[in-house]
Amino acid sequence: MPSARLIVDHDFIISELDRRIFGTFVEHMGRCVYTGIFEPGHPTADEQGFRQDVAELTRELGTTIVRYPGGNFLSGYNWEDGVGPVEKRPRRLDLAWFSTETNAFGTNEFIDWSRKVGVEPMFGVNLGTRDHDEARRFIEYCNHPGGTELSELRKSHGYEKPHDIKFWCLGNEMDGPWQIGAKTAGEYGRIAHETAKVMRWVDPSIELAACGSSNRDMATYARWEYEVLDHCFDYVDFISLHTYFQNPHDSTEEFLGNIELLEAFIREVVAIADAVAATRRSPKRIMLSLDEWNVWYKARTHEHLRKPGWPEHPPLIEEVYNTEDALLVGGALITLLNNADRVKCACIAQLVNIIGPIMTEPGGAAWRQTIFHPFALTARHAHGRVLRSLISSPSYAGKTAPEIPYLHACVTEDETTGQVTIFALNRHLGEPMDLEVLLRGFGGNRQVVEALQIHHPNMKAVNTKDAQDTVAPAPIEKVSLEGDRLQARLMPGSWNVIVTAPR
Repeated sequence: MPSARLIVDHDFIISELDRRIFGTFVEHMGRCVYTGIFEPGHPTADEQGFRQDVAELTRELGTTIVRYPGGNFLSGYNWEDGVGPVEKRPRRLDLAWFSTETNAFGTNEFIDWSRKVGVEPMFGVNLGTRDHDEARRFIEYCNHPGGTELSELRKSHGYEKPHDIKFWCLGNEMDGPWQIGAKTAGEYGRIAHETAKVMRWVDPSIELAACGSSNRDMATYARWEYEVLDHCFDYVDFISLHTYFQNPHDSTEEFLGNIELLEAFIREVVAIADAVAATRRSPKRIMLSLDEWNVWYKARTHEHLRKPGWPEHPPLIEEVYNTEDALLVGGALITLLNNADRVKCACIAQLVNIIGPIMTEPGGAAWRQTIFHPFALTARHAHGRVLRSLISSPSYAGKTAPEIPYLHACVTEDETTGQVTIFALNRHLGEPMDLEVLLRGFGGNRQVVEALQIHHPNMKAVNTKDAQDTVAPAPIEKVSLEGDRLQARLMPGSWNVIVTAPR
């Protein structure tokens, strides 16, 4: 039986945790908006057509911030189409997903939904078919108090107070040839600079994210980040990262090695951003926004991405998640926590139906996919500070990464409650792991108040409408805490959360 040791000290801190890492993503794609968060006539719909079953699951998920309206959809979107009387809004061909967009749901509906659900809105501006002029008009509509044409237009639409949207994305995946209006790094860097400049002139209080590479495998990766930031460094706060985990070797062991690739991705982009700062002798540090991430490989063929005939909200990339997907999502969240000094925002993509933790049936049920659970448990328990951990664990060699430790873990401390929480992934699939955790400097009079695991003997087990709790949190059977020494037995192939608190 493998054993591992984790040492953590109260005085060794990575960073305060920015709770915006528990973000999600809503795009006008497939059934994410229509029959996802918005379905007038559904038995649970409120007076605005917002599904209350999905709203409740979104709250349970612990979502803090939601990115909208895209995604690839953003690069062909006219924000003016989605405001004002619904009956006057145009129907458009959406070239991103080869669908017909009715515009029955738009900016103001999303703001209403986000306020009701209790999440912060994160908006994007179209830098594919449009430019800085569209962006400064959009932010004036959304954030200016009044007295101008666009702020008064918002008021005429029933919104006296400004939306006060603080986080904005400067386009989406502008390096991708699949993107409407794709650009070179130089072209995008210049327009990002000019857009950020005028948006800040309208509202100096906002935060802005520039597009990084669409993924780490892009041919222009790293050079793109450097050149883009070299243009817009002084005006932006974040550089974005996008990653979708795949399983090309059809191996759970290799699949879970993707966590090491995420760690490398984060460290590389940090190094690039800091190199740009160094050329300026600048103390400013660009933060990272992983504003699209998830597992996505099973529903990735042509028929999953496009339906014939320009339909309205067709089902697209509705990935069904299994046990190993939940383990990877939980492990990725541990990586984000361990990089809390630079990763200040992250959005799992997407919230519902489209590669989402929530699935719905039109007119019917909503349920939690397997990946819902590690996300919800981490969002519930990760508060305060992320502590620096020293891990001693056996490893295995892989094709994905040369050395993959069986134990992947992190520790957080909420100083307001005294809770210290351990998140641990056991990547050994054949045997349980005996874990010892030394909690130094927290006082010895502590107790375990919750200990849960995500584990199923079948790595391909899924949750469905008719069997919604096949993969769900269950108690850890063997866990104890005496003084500053915690011991637990982690099941093979399991993701675990152990919460301790003062007696």
